Amino acid sequence: MAANSPKRDPHPPANTEKSPDEWASGDDPMTGAQASYLKTLAEEAREPDAFSEHLSKAEASKRIAALKAKLKLFSGPPHPA
Repeated sequence: MAANSPKRDPHPPANTEKSPDEWASGDDPMTGAQASYLKTLAEEAREPDAFSEHLSKAEASKRIAALKAKLKLFSGPPHPA
């Protein structure tokens, strides 16, 4: 029976693979989970201005990604002198 099944993409694209600007709900207010995570990341990165209660889902996602990238740079091995 499986041989007659239509071919399916084993790795269908997920919403996380779309740019936040392409999200259908990107203009909706950010979720509570986004707000909490963004606030935590902003504090860890010492960038309190990165957090705002009035962000859209898309904007919050972009800021989260940027702060995660910044914090990843900080957590890398020290550079040789």
